[in-house]
Amino acid sequence: MRRLLLLFLIILLFCIVSCGDSRVEDVFYQQAEGVSGELELIERGTGTGLSEIVEEMKRGVLAQKNRPTVKGIYVTGPVAGSERMNDLITLVDATELNTMVIDVKNDDGEITWKMDTDAVRQMGNGVAYIRDINALMKTLKEHEIYTIARIVCFKDPVFAQNHIDCALTKPNGVFVTDANGLAWVNPYQEKVWDYLTEVAQAALEVGFDEVQFDYVRFPIGKDADMADYKVDMTDYTKEQAISGFLSYACEQLHEKGGVVTADVFGTVIGSATDIEYVGQNYAELGETVDVLSPMVYPSHYGAGVFGFDVPDAHPYDTVYQALMLSQDVLGQNTKRNCAIVRPWLQAFTATWVSGHISYEDEQIAEQIQAVYDAGYKEWILWNATCRYSVDFLFP
Repeated sequence: MRRLLLLFLIILLFCIVSCGDSRVEDVFYQQAEGVSGELELIERGTGTGLSEIVEEMKRGVLAQKNRPTVKGIYVTGPVAGSERMNDLITLVDATELNTMVIDVKNDDGEITWKMDTDAVRQMGNGVAYIRDINALMKTLKEHEIYTIARIVCFKDPVFAQNHIDCALTKPNGVFVTDANGLAWVNPYQEKVWDYLTEVAQAALEVGFDEVQFDYVRFPIGKDADMADYKVDMTDYTKEQAISGFLSYACEQLHEKGGVVTADVFGTVIGSATDIEYVGQNYAELGETVDVLSPMVYPSHYGAGVFGFDVPDAHPYDTVYQALMLSQDVLGQNTKRNCAIVRPWLQAFTATWVSGHISYEDEQIAEQIQAVYDAGYKEWILWNATCRYSVDFLFP
């Protein structure tokens, strides 16, 4: 009876809040390196205010609203704007696929169409890979394809060059870059948060159903270890910066009815060391965003992980073990709505991995089965060349 009474009061209060704020109703209807360390439990507090409950209820409805059980593929901007896009649409029409994750802001800091926002106009980084975004979105909707806007976050050479104060630098002032020489921006800088949210809002306005933040983490490597983040990182941790940005973005994007996803390293699941290194706290982000997309590519796991000398050679077992660990970590979360888990799967051959195997139809199908066997329903395939076979997919 106490539980029923509490539920009634929450619903009543929620209705009162909703009646007093029309925005609530609008929302309702509207390659990586692992540094795996010792596994440990992630403890969280349980105190909750009414505003938090309302936000969680809104988030739960958004995550489910008009959203299919996603089975998707990744598409680059150049491919989305080419004749090859017609072939991919045909592939989706003919198979169980129903979703495309399309680059909106890519690894080079480019916007994949001439986006009309203040920041993009100022930096001139809108590139007409997709010549007519409105026509493309119309076609995708006609084919009932769910669309996800991939937005690369803190790896951004364009923003770094145009906003030196936000560029991530070493003590000598030189940019922090990745292995390909691409500069990063500082995840602590709210000017960067504003820009990313501006791009995400523009993606929703042209018709994307969902926003997916990739590289929503701190850089790794020798350069990153020397970076000057311009804050006291003992008081303002990496985890707080990443969770802070995603909370900030979610608040604004939910007002527009958008669903928000965060891509995370698969290795952060249950690893305190990896969480501290890149700032992606899997359990905490499960309470922040609508969807978590862990990159559980077998090629990302080092020798000995899950008991395999070469995890890449064990596609089913590696994905299954990673996602069962996800169940364990998120199972510790007793708070209200937890994010949907939608893993990225490996649809490429990792030739750089010693002892690797070729990833053909069988290996991709094994990963998909591992997703289902681990208790999850959704998945997306990554292939940087956007070439996908039809043979392992159901009609």
